Amino acid sequence: MRTSLSLLLFLVFAIPAHAQQAARSRVAEVNPFLGTGGHGHTFPGATTPYAMVQLSPDTRTLGWDACGGYHFSDSSILGFSHTHLSGTGIGDRGDVLFMPFVGDVQTKPGTVEEPDSGYRSRFSHHDEDATPGYYRVRLQDDDIEAELTATQRAGFHRYTFPTQTTPSLIIDLAHTIHGHANPITEFRAINDHEIEGYKRSRGWAQNHHVYFHAKFSQPFTCTLFENGNAKPGKWAVASGNTQAVLRFENADTAVLMAKVGISAVDYQGARNNVETEISDWDFDAVKEAACEAWETQLSKINVKGGSADARTIFYTSLYHTAISPNLFTDCDGRYRGVDQQIHTSTDGPLYTVFSLWDTFRAFHPLMTMTEPERDADFIRTLLTHYDQGGSLPKWELDGNYTGTMIGYHAVPVIVDAYQKGIVDFDVEKAYQACVQSAHSREDDFLFPSETVREKLNPKAKYYNDTLGFIPCDLENESVSKALEYAYNDWCIAELAEALGKTEDAQKFRERAGRYKQYFDAESGFMRGRNEDGSWKTPFSPKFSQHRKDEYTEGNAWQWTWFAPHDVNGLVDLMGGKAPFVRKLDQLFVEDSSIEGEESSADISGLIGQYAHGNEPSHHITHIYNYVGQAWKTQALVDEILSTLYFNDPNGLSGNEDCGQMSAWYILNAMGFYSFCPGDPTYSIGRPLFDEVVIDVGDGKTFTVRADNNRPANKYIQSARLNGQRLTTPFFSHDDMIAGGTLELTLGEKPAKDAFVD
Repeated sequence: MRTSLSLLLFLVFAIPAHAQQAARSRVAEVNPFLGTGGHGHTFPGATTPYAMVQLSPDTRTLGWDACGGYHFSDSSILGFSHTHLSGTGIGDRGDVLFMPFVGDVQTKPGTVEEPDSGYRSRFSHHDEDATPGYYRVRLQDDDIEAELTATQRAGFHRYTFPTQTTPSLIIDLAHTIHGHANPITEFRAINDHEIEGYKRSRGWAQNHHVYFHAKFSQPFTCTLFENGNAKPGKWAVASGNTQAVLRFENADTAVLMAKVGISAVDYQGARNNVETEISDWDFDAVKEAACEAWETQLSKINVKGGSADARTIFYTSLYHTAISPNLFTDCDGRYRGVDQQIHTSTDGPLYTVFSLWDTFRAFHPLMTMTEPERDADFIRTLLTHYDQGGSLPKWELDGNYTGTMIGYHAVPVIVDAYQKGIVDFDVEKAYQACVQSAHSREDDFLFPSETVREKLNPKAKYYNDTLGFIPCDLENESVSKALEYAYNDWCIAELAEALGKTEDAQKFRERAGRYKQYFDAESGFMRGRNEDGSWKTPFSPKFSQHRKDEYTEGNAWQWTWFAPHDVNGLVDLMGGKAPFVRKLDQLFVEDSSIEGEESSADISGLIGQYAHGNEPSHHITHIYNYVGQAWKTQALVDEILSTLYFNDPNGLSGNEDCGQMSAWYILNAMGFYSFCPGDPTYSIGRPLFDEVVIDVGDGKTFTVRADNNRPANKYIQSARLNGQRLTTPFFSHDDMIAGGTLELTLGEKPAKDAFVD
């Protein structure tokens, strides 16, 4: 059901002023600039929860730290584009750039060193503000104030120009993040208030389609440019490098507004999206509606106590977890499928941007608590990709398989949801899709290029099927792939057993145990094995050669612990609990140097050799709970929460990764973690706040209360669930959704008997 803007505004203004102020405190806690510095790769612009539009300033387009389009260290702005990725390690999007100006026309962006050589403008952070759903900056070179807000499928611009000037605007369709090719760009000046255009680019998403329809509050004259040259005609132009320059010579005010709808479907979809979602020129009303949408989103979890910075980091993290996946259906239900055909959804919205290698770990488990219905929408989207493209995605982007990263992690997303009672999808189809994901296959699926084909169906699956292991001399990243395949296969075994498929369950449990083949008892690490069974040499557990060795974005120190489905088996491999704990202790105190001239930049946020800045390490601190040393989990979680997250642009120790880094913070700050998605059990850590209340639906809440909570008191002395003492540092998802209270009493010293019966 779609809610009209007028209804949203009625609901907003019907709330008493004091109640609005109380609710708005959550939005006030958010710092959209957190993660825009360092290597966080977030963006500060205007968006709404899980929306199609992310209207944000672009300060750079090339280099690793351009992935979000904006970097806090920059001092000039290229313009404001309507689509962005949040915290990825690869760049794309940056579609439909708008840049206001006065004076002479320039169709090139200019350079960082010489902003005056193009339409780029200098700016200062002192003249820049952002809150959820709103962004403002003063463009210094032309003294223009730019304000941005958004609905789900449309962006809204408000530019205030100096008086006695001619407001002007360039729309650059050649602009794209990471310099991807634009084989087709097109403009159509419809009349003196409307213009539309189309861009198809080949980048990370190899068939990326964006249509836009823009309406302006003032009449314009239009000049179209192709490859830097003005082109006669007002109606259409197509090539890989096109701009439109609009002059508002008859403007009756210094304020110019533009509302812009986008669509992956067609021009009519873009027009319908903007006309449906923004009916008039009330910028402030749209801004207020965006703010209220974020208030509702952020109110799913309420925290009390903790420092001001901790609350800001928490609510900014919650904000970051609601940016993607992005809505991909137009207002009329149409969308572009992975088969590149236009379809109409019949069972709810579809989404795009599935960074599954990252998000299966904490983001999707968080969704099962706070938004199970939307998580079901995500799963139905994954199954739609399976129907149309022939396989579950690994990293889907704007209706494209990209094949990025390893494993088949749509599987744990599906299985974790099912194990937690989320079944509003075709479970039998989901099971068949999961099984298919585990095996090598013929080319009976869609792929946009040979490179993507190999990523979707890597040789590792063939070797795992035929040899029972993945030889490092025949396949890259063999150890990481093998360990993740084993975990994924355990998930399939769990689903098979739940569905009564006993034979399949047995088969996949055998495959789930194959991780053991890679453990070298002599060195104590997971290592690459050659086809003849010998260990690859030379070997150093600190060595990394980014994406060109046995480990994905890591080394043996980080990857040796990836068997979340079988901690007991891993303990046995290492000779029992005592040597296992000694090895685990060593991980966190080992020298943090990384060896190799081409080591992965993703190995960051180091505590010893533990690397919090990248996902393979994210479960490791909670392993201590499984070996009877819960106080070490508590101390390490406290250290990470307090030393690797900051209320600062450089506030993340690695890429945000579409909400995963933030979801880790949210879960652990609340006092627990989803250690092994697919197992509906939560591992207790160290709560950061005095009280956390989670809305789990059906009018019920789950509360985590930390008694005697102070920064020095990081150790749990006792734990009670609904008044009953816990004898293990775990509780279930059923405990959570039933509602109730987890009460943790904290103290300054480790209580080694806190969970002893």
